[in-house]
Amino acid sequence: MSAKSTQGPGGKKPASAATNLIAGGGAGMMEALACHPLDTIKVRMQLSRRARAPGAPKRGFLRTGTEIVKRETPLGLYKGLGAVLTGIIPKMAIRFTSYEWYKQLLADQEGTVTSQATFLAGLAAGVTEAVAVVTPMEVVKIRLQAQHHSMADPLDIPKYRNAAHAMYTVIKEEGFGALYRGVSLTALRQGSNQAVNFTAYSEFRARLQQYHGTNDLPGYETMFIGLVSGAMGPLSNAPIDTIKTRLQKTPAEPGQTAIGRIMAISKDMWKQEGSRSFYKGITPRIMRVAPGQAVTFTVYEYLKGVLEKGREMMEGGKYEE
Repeated sequence: MSAKSTQGPGGKKPASAATNLIAGGGAGMMEALACHPLDTIKVRMQLSRRARAPGAPKRGFLRTGTEIVKRETPLGLYKGLGAVLTGIIPKMAIRFTSYEWYKQLLADQEGTVTSQATFLAGLAAGVTEAVAVVTPMEVVKIRLQAQHHSMADPLDIPKYRNAAHAMYTVIKEEGFGALYRGVSLTALRQGSNQAVNFTAYSEFRARLQQYHGTNDLPGYETMFIGLVSGAMGPLSNAPIDTIKTRLQKTPAEPGQTAIGRIMAISKDMWKQEGSRSFYKGITPRIMRVAPGQAVTFTVYEYLKGVLEKGREMMEGGKYEE
């Protein structure tokens, strides 16, 4: 396993928190706009409980997407985007800023970061973003995406009108704690996702930098390694994501504990739908997360480079008459 340094390219000091914040937020916004329809299809597939009649065609990724467009117009694929865009900037800012912070915390005295430290930094960053932003954002997003109302029919009034209204309704009807339903599963999913994601990305990037003999990689290479590392997380934790989606969609039963609900949902899925139900929506999830990570890392590295150049010019300009 290769060791990496906390230093920026060329031994310069690492990117500032403001740089990570802006670059991460911009990357997150681009990722959401490009990939949200795939997420809506993934959620619908995970929530689909209908047992197929003998000879009925399988409700796959494309069929689910086509049905949403047919019944709810193409805008139906963007249900819950408001919740995502509201949360994506703080989410990505927290992810990259906290990851860099944990990485520096885990570095040795020479500033070297081992692969194990990268893994732990990714895990901690994933848990941090899950608690701070992702869990409430996903509860609101899933409630909006689960609505099968037709956007083509003005008389078909949905329960939740938009992200803000959905949040208000959930808090009013179910209490503030409802926004943190599934927080343990979300933290587990985000933590494992980012641990795998950052470790794979850092390893691939270090190897390519070694091969080229430069720290600056072309955009297409950053995109490719982002795509590959992005696909690894979902494969490692698909059952967690499916159980979490079911848990966040429905209001809690009185007197039922969080672990009790998780066990009940898992047992119900196993009994009624079989082991394959735990991997429902894995195709759109990989198709959503992998390109999402490719976009995120490419835009993040590009914006970080631009902002770092600007910082150097400003620092250099201090001494000019």
